[in-house]
Amino acid sequence: MESNQIEAGNEQQLDVVIVGAGISGISAACYLEKECPDKSYRVIETRESVGGTWDLFRYPGIRSDSDMHTFGFKFKPWTRPKAISDGPSILEYLNEAVDEYQVRDNIDFGRRVTSAAWDSSSSTWLTMTLDEQGEVVQYRSRLLFMCSGYYRYAEGYTPEISGLADFAGTVVHPQLWPEDLDYSGKRVAVIGSGATAVTIIPAMADKAKHITMVQRSPTYILSMPGKDRLANLLNSILPASWAYAITRWRNIRFQSYFYKQARTNPGKARDYILKRLRKALKPEIDVDKHFTPSYDPWAQRLCLVPDSDLFNALNSGKADVVTGNIEQVTADGIEMTDGEEVEADIIVTATGIQLEMLGGAEFFMDGDKLDFSDHFFYQGMMFSGVPNLIQTFGYINASWTLRADLNSMFVCELLKKMDATDTDQCVPVLRQDEQDMQEQDWVTDFNPGYFKRAMHLFPRQGEHAPWHNTQDYLLDLKLLKNGPSEDGVLTFKKSENRKAA
Repeated sequence: MESNQIEAGNEQQLDVVIVGAGISGISAACYLEKECPDKSYRVIETRESVGGTWDLFRYPGIRSDSDMHTFGFKFKPWTRPKAISDGPSILEYLNEAVDEYQVRDNIDFGRRVTSAAWDSSSSTWLTMTLDEQGEVVQYRSRLLFMCSGYYRYAEGYTPEISGLADFAGTVVHPQLWPEDLDYSGKRVAVIGSGATAVTIIPAMADKAKHITMVQRSPTYILSMPGKDRLANLLNSILPASWAYAITRWRNIRFQSYFYKQARTNPGKARDYILKRLRKALKPEIDVDKHFTPSYDPWAQRLCLVPDSDLFNALNSGKADVVTGNIEQVTADGIEMTDGEEVEADIIVTATGIQLEMLGGAEFFMDGDKLDFSDHFFYQGMMFSGVPNLIQTFGYINASWTLRADLNSMFVCELLKKMDATDTDQCVPVLRQDEQDMQEQDWVTDFNPGYFKRAMHLFPRQGEHAPWHNTQDYLLDLKLLKNGPSEDGVLTFKKSENRKAA
């Protein structure tokens, strides 16, 4: 594969196009700088700054929902004292990585990918973008690395709520939080019980007159220390890279252990979580009603709160929880089906996100439109029958960045193998005995509403490796750390026009 970066008219020719300058895209670019410095690349970013989620979300208390020693990049130690970190600190860390690895000059801001088309004759992807002035800019690349995340940035998900349009106060969705929203002395109702809701409530409790979490059903919630004492101790006596590696590996192993225990022995995990909740909350708070889900732990994502901040807000009386179905929103609040009323000046619809496949762009292969739901997922990152296209989607049970870094390393090894074999196409191909392979959902044993609403858009899993989306970092690390394997599925070849030449 020849490295080149030629701008011909409005078309750039590159080795790699990375779509998205959030965590996944930054990881991809930094690894290319580290491992493949001879390869040309551009990062295409719709927004005017890096950070993705951490630049988009501006609601009160925005923070990580996992520890930063696993949420941080493998190649850049997290040295700040808070292990559960606030959004601005995460954004600062991401910008540091971009500048340390000299990535910023390779990012094209303010360009939205509208389509991408594979051309077998040239073994390239033609990616079409639009800038804010409506100008079309094309990128032609050997590899297309989709790091655009998994949800629609333009809008979140708000279910049909009777009477919401009649509310006399202010309605906001966390994904589009207004910078000038003043909630001091106001009564606030937060509809939802997921990671966003449990973050917003303690962050707003001090200034608000009162804040209520209105939830249809409970979520499992655990508290962990905001600061990791062992990590901070190691950081004070060891080189940063050593301290980070030790803490990171410890946390990875603990995450894996707890998740597997929860799935294999859900009753024990449930008892452990509920015991901690009863200890953290004052006796008047009904744990059975408000904090005991009907499903097993990790059938949906478990929420973490730092230093019991949510529980402290509830214990103080500044916040409370109402559990049940909403009958309707009235001019001055929310009426539940059991007759309970929640008075509110502000309603926050923390009701979730909308999943989106590959940033919502259209994809074509030799003129035919691609429907990824007709394809199988290879190693959780490529698509059966589709050449030179890689997607990053993180873990539902561990930090997103763990998978992002694995995929970035894999792409670097993929480029090196294509150079070594003098090939320009790599494509996962179903073997003959796999043509009638039984299909499974893209992610199994995980059923929150935002997944169920969009599962039909995503590729399928197969009944055996390498067509499994394992959702297991330690297993994926073994499978992928050395790059492409000789599995008889991932096929490398030279295009016909190069053979003829």
